[in-house]
Amino acid sequence: MREKRDKRDKKEINQEIKEEIVQNVKTGKDYILTFVRWLVIAIIAGSVCGVLGSLFYKSIEYVTDIRTSYTYIPLFLPLGGIAIVFIYKLFNVYKDKGTNLVLESIHSHDQIPGTMAPLIYIGTVLTHLFGGSSGREGAALQMGGCLGVFIGKKLKMSEKDINILTMCGMSAVFTAMFGTPITATIFSMEVISVGMFQYSAFVPCIIASTISLGIAGSFGIKGETFTVLKQPAMDIFLCGKVLLLAIACGLIAILLCQSLTYSHKIFDRLFKNPYLKIAVGGLLVSLFIFITKTQYYSGAGFNIIRDAFNGNVNSYTFIIKLLLTAITLGCGFKGGEIVPALCIGASFGSVFAPILGLNADFGSALGLTSLFCGVVNCPIAAILLAMEMFGQHHLLAFAIASGVSYVFSGCFGLYKSQKILYSKIHAEYINTHTH
Repeated sequence: MREKRDKRDKKEINQEIKEEIVQNVKTGKDYILTFVRWLVIAIIAGSVCGVLGSLFYKSIEYVTDIRTSYTYIPLFLPLGGIAIVFIYKLFNVYKDKGTNLVLESIHSHDQIPGTMAPLIYIGTVLTHLFGGSSGREGAALQMGGCLGVFIGKKLKMSEKDINILTMCGMSAVFTAMFGTPITATIFSMEVISVGMFQYSAFVPCIIASTISLGIAGSFGIKGETFTVLKQPAMDIFLCGKVLLLAIACGLIAILLCQSLTYSHKIFDRLFKNPYLKIAVGGLLVSLFIFITKTQYYSGAGFNIIRDAFNGNVNSYTFIIKLLLTAITLGCGFKGGEIVPALCIGASFGSVFAPILGLNADFGSALGLTSLFCGVVNCPIAAILLAMEMFGQHHLLAFAIASGVSYVFSGCFGLYKSQKILYSKIHAEYINTHTH
């Protein structure tokens, strides 16, 4: 009896081992097939988004050259705004939520209309042509998200897979515009829900970004990089100075986010007619350019960032850029908030750093990094941005600045549809939207 029982037990054990091997083989095949599938899809997404992102970059560059060559063009900014509203209405888009629309589509599984990508493209190009103070990377995120959804629909993918493809599109177009593939990948994953990464999107996003980077390079597009002079080794005194600058940037991040929020509310309250609203906002920006006789604050602001690193900005530069960006976007012009935020951070850091005994270029780099983190609530992406733009020499300082700004910016952010899942200061689940 005992021998029979032992034989039966051995048979059962062998059967379990066989079943486990079969299951492992099935799981292995599933992993390989899924990887190959996403590899192909990511290459397609990276190629499409890389080409369109590169064309978008070249279009912005082209119209900027036209605007700076003919100084009277910003006088027609109100007319450009009216044209933007007309085009949006032509496609039955009466209220554009910007990047929030992309974030909402991922949270709620509502798909973005395919018409949004060309509308964002045209609206942003017209804004830059006529001298509006807005960026391009925010528009790139919107375009990338729309393209990702479009490709997902064409491939008949599930809602969850379309969400991943949306992040792929965001990463790829961001990379084409900015030349920072690692930052673009992590940012697209991190910005959706603060405190949680959807790691299943990592491989598709980094592949799409890499393909996009190569395509952008073939168009002659290079990422922005800045040289930061070597600073003393990190000690208690340097750490204290970095902390002070980062705290200030965290508070300015709140100021920028609130300025954009209240600018939208004020224009909406004062002007119910969208044509009149954008015309008045355009007139205010146009009058500023005409009175000051400079287009220095028009466009995204990379020219200001370069001057900030050379220590050639005024103490009020960051305030003027902040106000003009709030007016431009608040009244209905198109574009992004990210590069203006980088510009505001760099120009503030450039003037605040010497007060602390730091070099202007180091202060600009710290200000740019920490303000970016403060407004988008993405500390990991901010650290990677610093690494890709400035190198690794002062990475510890940038990490400290990002972390401090992240905490001091509170629950504020550029995107009201962004979710903060976990508290910034307590180990608890809060699941709230940014203010």
